[in-house]
This record gives sequence, C-alpha cells and structure tokens, in this order.
Amino acid sequence: MNMDSDLQIAGDILEVPHLLQPAREHPVTVAEFVGLAREIAADPARWAPHVEYDATTRWYHRLRTGPGYEVWLLSWLPGQGSGRHDHGPSSGVLTVLQGELTERTARGARTLGAGAQKVFAPGYVHEVVNDSLEPAVSLHVYYPGLTEMPMHESPTSRCAAAPGAVTA
Repeated sequence: MNMDSDLQIAGDILEVPHLLQPAREHPVTVAEFVGLAREIAADPARWAPHVEYDATTRWYHRLRTGPGYEVWLLSWLPGQGSGRHDHGPSSGVLTVLQGELTERTARGARTLGAGAQKVFAPGYVHEVVNDSLEPAVSLHVYYPGLTEMPMHESPTSRCAAAPGAVTA
C-alpha cells in the first residue's frame, strides 16, 4: 500500500503561485456583489454615520462607486415606499441593514428583516415599502450603475383606471 498522498506526489499547491488567482480589487460576479453587500452590512462604521431620515420622502446617499457599479444607502420612515418600478438595464442586490421592509411583486408580498438580501436581474418589477412602525435602512448595489428607474402602474390602479370602470 502506497502511503504517499496525491498532494505529496503532486507537491504543495501553495508552492505553485501561478495556479492561484489574484484577489480582485472590485466585484464582477453576482456572488462577489452579494459578498460586497454583506461585507458593508457587517461593518456599521462604514454606513451608520451616513444615515439620515427625511419626513417627506425616503432618503438616499451614494456610499461607494467602482468600475461599473454603485452602492446606495437608503433610509425609510414608516409608510415610505419606492413605488412600483424596475431598474432598467441594472441588476441589483438589496440588503436590509436595520428594521424591516416589505417587497411587493406580481407574485405577492414578502417581509425582509435585517440581514435579508434580495438579488434581482434587469427588468425585475417590484415595490419596496416600510410597512412597519420603526425606521428601516437598506443597502443597494447596482451593476451597471443605476441610470434609470422606470415606474410602473400598480395592478390595482390599472384596474381602477380601466375604461368603463366605476369609481367612487
């Protein structure tokens, strides 16, 4: 019986630097963007000092940019929402940092608590609302950077506005 392991026969992989991939300076894959969001979320010193609240609208601040991507910090007081929208050609990662947000899509509503993440592709239509009684803070990573945010009618407003519809 041979006592040598394959690793010993092949050598130590750490001694072969050309086989190791260099660390990337900026994320380029969905998994790396999710990782970037988790890394920022795990370090409140990077985002908490920038949080502000606006009683008239949700507040936002561009926290970071990189080659082709942006990271945004948003705050939501109770009752504030985004309206039904998509992100044009951008993909994204939404991470709830504090509080909870409700995401509404054509498939229903889902509550996202602190630490929850949602990854979405271009053209994904949703509405994000703070339905709770406490403020919320979220982090949004967009690739490519956000250049448009087309608004969509909600299914209920479309029904109410249908020709011949009776309104009260």
